[in-house]
Amino acid sequence: MAGALDVMTRAPLRTVRPRDLAAVYTQPNVQLTRLTRQGRVRKVAAGLYYALPDDRDPAWLPTLEAAAAGAATALYGDRVPVLMHVTAARLHGALPRAITQAVVAVPAQHRALQVLDRPTGVITFVTRDVEALDAVLVRTDLGPALVTTPEQTVLDLTKRPALAGMPGEVRDAVRTLLPRCAPDRLDEIAREQRMGTTLARLRAEHP
Repeated sequence: MAGALDVMTRAPLRTVRPRDLAAVYTQPNVQLTRLTRQGRVRKVAAGLYYALPDDRDPAWLPTLEAAAAGAATALYGDRVPVLMHVTAARLHGALPRAITQAVVAVPAQHRALQVLDRPTGVITFVTRDVEALDAVLVRTDLGPALVTTPEQTVLDLTKRPALAGMPGEVRDAVRTLLPRCAPDRLDEIAREQRMGTTLARLRAEHP
């Protein structure tokens, strides 16, 4: 058992796919099932598992944002996915209430994932040029993950306000984040990512 846990605790955001344990076990799914029953590992989505931190009670749950970061990192690699839109807004403190939607920018298409470690939760993947996004490293419950900056976040929220099905919360988040945004940086991102129309709408809606 220690072999599998060692691999998982060393993995980025403590999250793996069964195939990531193939070097340790010939039947990694069997070991993951046993560890899950022991309360040391939890299945976050189909084919994705995370190890609970050693100092946490078996009933502990990471935030949905952390779980989404772990799942996306296991699928695409460390420091590749970028938490965006309402998920970034939440991590920047612009959405105080916990939500059931997570949005992650990834370099290749992937279907949405139903989260399995809590009653409700969906991870939506958005295909983007992740290297072009303005992002910073932010600590989550499972480890550090890339998150769009406030400037990138308000532009993304303004461009697709209905993406997560929470347009009212999106408006509130933009209002909260906008005072933290550097106008010059908004101009730069809009120019580099061809979001000039989005920036014009943002400034018209929030003069």
